[in-house]
Amino acid sequence: MYEQAKQKIRGSIAPIVTPFKKDGSLDLETLASLIDWNIKSGSHGISVTGTTGEPSSLTIEERVQVMEAAMKAVNGRVPFVPGTGSTNHEETLYLTKKAQELGVDAAMVIVPYYNKPSQHALYKHFKAVADSVDIPIIIYNIPGRTATNLEVKTLAKLSKDCPNIIGVKESNKDFEHVNRVLLECGRDFLLFSGIELLCYPMLAIGGAGYISATANIIPKQVAELYDAWTAGDLKRAQEIHYELMPLNDVLFKDTNPSPLKAALGMIGRAQPVLRLPMDVPTQVLQDEIRDVLKQYVDLSAQQSVQ
Repeated sequence: MYEQAKQKIRGSIAPIVTPFKKDGSLDLETLASLIDWNIKSGSHGISVTGTTGEPSSLTIEERVQVMEAAMKAVNGRVPFVPGTGSTNHEETLYLTKKAQELGVDAAMVIVPYYNKPSQHALYKHFKAVADSVDIPIIIYNIPGRTATNLEVKTLAKLSKDCPNIIGVKESNKDFEHVNRVLLECGRDFLLFSGIELLCYPMLAIGGAGYISATANIIPKQVAELYDAWTAGDLKRAQEIHYELMPLNDVLFKDTNPSPLKAALGMIGRAQPVLRLPMDVPTQVLQDEIRDVLKQYVDLSAQQSVQ
Protein backbone atom coordinates (compact mmCIF):
# COMPACT_ATOMS: atom_id res chain seq x y z
CA MET A 1 0.00 0.00 0.00
CA TYR A 2 2.69 2.47 1.00
CA GLU A 3 4.92 1.59 -1.95
CA GLN A 4 1.97 2.20 -4.28
CA ALA A 5 1.42 5.59 -2.67
CA LYS A 6 5.06 6.48 -3.29
CA GLN A 7 4.53 5.92 -7.00
CA LYS A 8 1.15 7.61 -7.14
CA ILE A 9 1.60 10.82 -5.13
CA ARG A 10 3.91 12.88 -7.31
CA GLY A 11 4.01 16.06 -9.34
CA SER A 12 2.18 19.33 -8.74
CA ILE A 13 -0.02 18.85 -5.69
CA ALA A 14 -2.18 21.97 -5.64
CA PRO A 15 -2.76 23.38 -2.11
CA ILE A 16 -6.22 24.86 -2.54
CA VAL A 17 -7.31 27.92 -0.55
CA THR A 18 -10.29 27.73 1.76
CA PRO A 19 -12.79 30.12 0.11
CA PHE A 20 -15.01 32.27 2.29
CA LYS A 21 -18.16 34.15 1.40
CA LYS A 22 -18.35 37.90 2.00
CA ASP A 23 -19.73 37.25 5.49
CA GLY A 24 -16.74 35.04 6.31
CA SER A 25 -18.60 31.73 6.19
CA LEU A 26 -17.25 28.72 4.31
CA ASP A 27 -17.86 28.70 0.56
CA LEU A 28 -17.76 25.00 -0.22
CA GLU A 29 -19.29 25.47 -3.67
CA THR A 30 -16.35 27.64 -4.73
CA LEU A 31 -13.95 25.16 -3.13
CA ALA A 32 -15.36 22.42 -5.38
CA SER A 33 -15.07 24.71 -8.40
CA LEU A 34 -11.41 25.51 -7.65
CA ILE A 35 -10.60 21.82 -7.24
CA ASP A 36 -12.31 20.89 -10.49
CA TRP A 37 -10.49 23.67 -12.36
CA ASN A 38 -7.13 22.58 -10.96
CA ILE A 39 -7.64 18.94 -11.90
CA LYS A 40 -8.82 19.82 -15.41
CA SER A 41 -5.81 22.15 -15.75
CA GLY A 42 -3.38 19.31 -15.11
CA SER A 43 -2.62 19.39 -11.39
CA HIS A 44 -1.42 15.95 -10.33
CA GLY A 45 -2.96 16.03 -6.85
CA ILE A 46 -5.03 18.15 -4.47
CA SER A 47 -4.40 19.26 -0.90
CA VAL A 48 -6.52 21.38 1.44
CA THR A 49 -6.10 22.86 4.91
CA GLY A 50 -2.35 23.24 4.64
CA THR A 51 -0.87 26.69 5.18
CA THR A 52 -2.57 28.05 2.05
CA GLY A 53 -5.91 26.75 3.36
CA GLU A 54 -5.82 28.89 6.54
CA PRO A 55 -6.33 25.95 8.94
CA SER A 56 -5.68 28.05 12.03
CA SER A 57 -8.63 30.26 11.02
CA LEU A 58 -10.97 27.26 10.91
CA THR A 59 -12.71 25.35 13.67
CA ILE A 60 -12.03 21.62 13.86
CA GLU A 61 -15.57 20.99 12.58
CA GLU A 62 -14.93 23.30 9.62
CA ARG A 63 -11.70 21.51 8.80
CA VAL A 64 -13.63 18.25 8.62
CA GLN A 65 -16.26 19.94 6.41
CA VAL A 66 -13.56 21.18 4.05
CA MET A 67 -11.97 17.72 3.85
CA GLU A 68 -15.33 16.10 3.14
CA ALA A 69 -16.23 18.62 0.44
CA ALA A 70 -12.81 18.35 -1.16
CA MET A 71 -12.88 14.56 -1.11
CA LYS A 72 -16.22 14.65 -2.92
CA ALA A 73 -14.96 17.18 -5.48
CA VAL A 74 -11.76 15.25 -6.22
CA ASN A 75 -13.82 12.08 -6.69
CA GLY A 76 -10.80 9.85 -7.11
CA ARG A 77 -9.48 11.68 -10.17
CA VAL A 78 -6.11 12.50 -8.59
CA PRO A 79 -4.51 11.80 -5.20
CA PHE A 80 -6.01 13.76 -2.31
CA VAL A 81 -3.68 14.77 0.53
CA PRO A 82 -5.37 17.01 3.14
CA GLY A 83 -3.49 18.73 5.93
CA THR A 84 -4.47 17.24 9.28
CA GLY A 85 -1.86 18.70 11.60
CA SER A 86 -2.37 21.14 14.42
CA THR A 87 -0.47 22.68 17.31
CA ASN A 88 -2.60 20.36 19.48
CA HIS A 89 -1.71 16.66 19.56
CA GLU A 90 -5.24 15.35 20.19
CA GLU A 91 -6.67 17.52 17.41
CA THR A 92 -4.03 16.14 15.05
CA LEU A 93 -4.95 12.57 15.97
CA TYR A 94 -8.64 13.33 15.51
CA LEU A 95 -8.25 15.00 12.11
CA THR A 96 -5.86 12.34 10.81
CA LYS A 97 -8.26 9.57 11.82
CA LYS A 98 -11.10 11.48 10.12
CA ALA A 99 -8.98 11.67 6.97
CA GLN A 100 -8.51 7.91 7.09
CA GLU A 101 -12.26 7.42 7.48
CA LEU A 102 -12.81 9.51 4.35
CA GLY A 103 -10.43 7.34 2.36
CA VAL A 104 -7.77 9.94 1.52
CA ASP A 105 -4.60 8.93 -0.30
CA ALA A 106 -2.35 10.39 2.41
CA ALA A 107 -2.47 12.91 5.25
CA MET A 108 -0.08 15.84 5.49
CA VAL A 109 0.87 16.56 9.10
CA ILE A 110 2.62 19.81 9.96
CA VAL A 111 5.29 20.27 12.60
CA PRO A 112 3.33 21.75 15.53
CA TYR A 113 3.53 25.53 15.55
CA TYR A 114 3.93 28.00 18.43
CA ASN A 115 4.87 25.51 21.18
CA LYS A 116 8.41 24.79 19.82
CA PRO A 117 8.79 21.12 20.81
CA SER A 118 12.20 19.44 21.08
CA GLN A 119 13.33 16.88 18.51
CA HIS A 120 12.60 14.13 21.03
CA ALA A 121 9.07 15.44 21.51
CA LEU A 122 8.55 15.80 17.75
CA TYR A 123 9.52 12.18 17.27
CA LYS A 124 6.98 11.05 19.86
CA HIS A 125 4.26 13.27 18.34
CA PHE A 126 4.70 12.06 14.77
CA LYS A 127 5.16 8.43 15.76
CA ALA A 128 1.92 8.52 17.76
CA VAL A 129 0.09 10.03 14.78
CA ALA A 130 1.55 7.50 12.34
CA ASP A 131 0.75 4.60 14.69
CA SER A 132 -2.86 5.77 15.06
CA VAL A 133 -3.72 5.22 11.38
CA ASP A 134 -2.79 2.95 8.50
CA ILE A 135 -2.71 5.54 5.76
CA PRO A 136 0.41 7.20 4.28
CA ILE A 137 1.72 10.23 6.16
CA ILE A 138 3.61 13.14 4.62
CA ILE A 139 5.25 15.34 7.24
CA TYR A 140 5.16 19.10 6.62
CA ASN A 141 8.26 20.97 7.75
CA ILE A 142 7.91 24.76 7.55
CA PRO A 143 10.27 26.29 10.13
CA GLY A 144 9.53 29.85 9.02
CA ARG A 145 6.00 29.51 10.39
CA THR A 146 6.37 26.89 13.10
CA ALA A 147 9.58 28.29 14.69
CA THR A 148 10.89 24.70 14.83
CA ASN A 149 12.88 22.79 12.23
CA LEU A 150 12.38 19.04 12.03
CA GLU A 151 15.98 17.89 11.84
CA VAL A 152 17.06 15.34 9.24
CA LYS A 153 18.14 12.82 11.89
CA THR A 154 14.67 13.00 13.48
CA LEU A 155 12.94 12.58 10.14
CA ALA A 156 15.22 9.68 9.22
CA LYS A 157 14.41 7.88 12.48
CA LEU A 158 10.69 8.41 11.87
CA SER A 159 10.92 7.11 8.30
CA LYS A 160 12.71 4.00 9.60
CA ASP A 161 10.39 3.34 12.54
CA CYS A 162 7.07 4.21 10.82
CA PRO A 163 6.50 2.49 7.45
CA ASN A 164 3.56 4.78 6.66
CA ILE A 165 5.66 7.96 6.91
CA ILE A 166 6.48 8.05 3.22
CA GLY A 167 7.54 11.64 2.59
CA VAL A 168 7.99 15.23 3.61
CA LYS A 169 6.98 18.62 2.32
CA GLU A 170 9.99 20.85 2.94
CA SER A 171 9.28 24.57 3.08
CA ASN A 172 12.90 24.98 4.02
CA LYS A 173 15.32 27.44 2.46
CA ASP A 174 18.27 25.37 3.68
CA PHE A 175 19.02 23.43 0.51
CA GLU A 176 21.75 21.45 2.23
CA HIS A 177 19.08 20.19 4.63
CA VAL A 178 16.77 19.01 1.85
CA ASN A 179 19.62 17.21 0.08
CA ARG A 180 20.38 15.33 3.27
CA VAL A 181 16.73 14.28 3.60
CA LEU A 182 17.08 11.98 0.60
CA LEU A 183 20.55 10.87 1.65
CA GLU A 184 19.38 9.81 5.12
CA CYS A 185 15.76 8.76 4.43
CA GLY A 186 16.43 7.01 1.13
CA ARG A 187 16.09 8.08 -2.46
CA ASP A 188 12.57 6.61 -2.62
CA PHE A 189 11.37 8.89 0.20
CA LEU A 190 8.95 11.45 -1.24
CA LEU A 191 10.47 14.94 -1.06
CA PHE A 192 8.14 17.81 -2.00
CA SER A 193 9.12 21.45 -2.25
CA GLY A 194 6.94 23.89 -0.35
CA ILE A 195 8.96 26.89 -1.53
CA GLU A 196 8.04 28.11 -5.00
CA LEU A 197 11.55 29.07 -6.11
CA LEU A 198 12.85 25.63 -5.12
CA CYS A 199 10.30 23.57 -7.06
CA TYR A 200 12.62 23.08 -10.03
CA PRO A 201 15.85 22.62 -8.03
CA MET A 202 14.11 20.04 -5.81
CA LEU A 203 13.29 17.93 -8.88
CA ALA A 204 16.95 18.04 -9.87
CA ILE A 205 18.08 16.35 -6.65
CA GLY A 206 15.41 13.64 -6.86
CA GLY A 207 12.32 15.31 -5.41
CA ALA A 208 8.87 13.84 -6.06
CA GLY A 209 7.25 17.18 -6.88
CA TYR A 210 6.01 20.27 -5.11
CA ILE A 211 3.05 21.77 -3.29
CA SER A 212 2.98 25.30 -4.67
CA ALA A 213 0.42 27.97 -3.78
CA THR A 214 0.88 29.48 -7.25
CA ALA A 215 -1.09 26.53 -8.66
CA ASN A 216 -4.21 28.31 -7.37
CA ILE A 217 -3.70 31.00 -10.03
CA ILE A 218 -2.08 29.28 -13.02
CA PRO A 219 -2.40 25.53 -12.37
CA LYS A 220 -1.62 24.54 -15.95
CA GLN A 221 1.79 26.23 -16.04
CA VAL A 222 2.75 25.00 -12.56
CA ALA A 223 1.90 21.41 -13.52
CA GLU A 224 3.68 21.79 -16.87
CA LEU A 225 6.99 22.33 -15.05
CA TYR A 226 6.80 18.81 -13.62
CA ASP A 227 5.51 17.33 -16.88
CA ALA A 228 8.40 18.85 -18.83
CA TRP A 229 10.90 17.54 -16.29
CA THR A 230 9.55 13.98 -16.34
CA ALA A 231 9.43 14.04 -20.15
CA GLY A 232 13.13 14.86 -20.18
CA ASP A 233 12.63 18.35 -21.60
CA LEU A 234 14.94 20.00 -19.10
CA LYS A 235 15.29 23.16 -21.15
CA ARG A 236 11.53 23.73 -21.09
CA ALA A 237 11.34 22.94 -17.38
CA GLN A 238 14.03 25.51 -16.68
CA GLU A 239 12.24 28.09 -18.86
CA ILE A 240 9.00 27.59 -16.91
CA HIS A 241 10.91 27.91 -13.64
CA TYR A 242 12.04 31.40 -14.60
CA GLU A 243 8.72 32.32 -16.23
CA LEU A 244 6.93 31.62 -12.93
CA MET A 245 9.35 33.57 -10.79
CA PRO A 246 7.75 37.07 -10.95
CA LEU A 247 4.35 35.67 -9.93
CA ASN A 248 5.91 33.48 -7.25
CA ASP A 249 7.67 36.54 -5.86
CA VAL A 250 4.65 38.85 -5.69
CA LEU A 251 2.39 36.19 -4.15
CA PHE A 252 4.69 36.09 -1.13
CA LYS A 253 5.19 39.81 -0.53
CA ASP A 254 2.63 39.48 2.25
CA THR A 255 1.84 36.42 4.34
CA ASN A 256 0.33 33.55 2.35
CA PRO A 257 -2.54 33.30 1.40
CA SER A 258 -3.26 37.04 1.60
CA PRO A 259 -1.84 38.01 -1.84
CA LEU A 260 -3.14 34.75 -3.28
CA LYS A 261 -6.73 35.46 -2.29
CA ALA A 262 -6.46 38.99 -3.68
CA ALA A 263 -5.25 37.49 -6.96
CA LEU A 264 -8.08 34.94 -7.00
CA GLY A 265 -10.51 37.84 -6.69
CA MET A 266 -8.85 39.59 -9.63
CA ILE A 267 -9.18 36.54 -11.89
CA GLY A 268 -12.76 35.92 -10.80
CA ARG A 269 -12.24 32.58 -9.10
CA ALA A 270 -13.02 33.35 -5.45
CA GLN A 271 -13.95 36.13 -3.08
CA PRO A 272 -10.84 37.92 -1.73
CA VAL A 273 -11.87 37.26 1.86
CA LEU A 274 -9.71 36.12 4.78
CA ARG A 275 -10.61 35.77 8.42
CA LEU A 276 -8.96 38.04 10.96
CA PRO A 277 -6.23 38.20 12.12
CA MET A 278 -5.39 37.68 8.41
CA ASP A 279 -6.54 40.23 5.84
CA VAL A 280 -6.12 41.17 2.19
CA PRO A 281 -2.95 43.09 1.24
CA THR A 282 -2.63 46.85 1.15
CA GLN A 283 -3.93 48.62 -1.95
CA VAL A 284 -0.34 49.30 -3.02
CA LEU A 285 0.47 45.60 -3.03
CA GLN A 286 -2.85 44.74 -4.68
CA ASP A 287 -1.95 47.09 -7.53
CA GLU A 288 1.43 45.38 -7.85
CA ILE A 289 -0.21 41.94 -7.87
CA ARG A 290 -2.57 43.07 -10.62
CA ASP A 291 0.33 44.37 -12.73
CA VAL A 292 2.22 41.08 -12.40
CA LEU A 293 -0.91 39.00 -13.07
CA LYS A 294 -1.26 40.70 -16.46
CA GLN A 295 1.85 38.80 -17.58
CA TYR A 296 0.03 35.49 -17.04
CA VAL A 297 -3.72 36.10 -17.31
CA ASP A 298 -5.84 38.26 -19.60
CA LEU A 299 -7.54 40.24 -16.85
CA SER A 300 -9.73 42.08 -19.37
CA ALA A 301 -11.42 38.74 -20.08
CA GLN A 302 -11.92 37.94 -16.38
CA GLN A 303 -14.84 38.90 -14.17
CA SER A 304 -13.18 40.36 -11.10
CA VAL A 305 -14.68 39.31 -7.77
CA GLN A 306 -14.86 42.10 -5.21
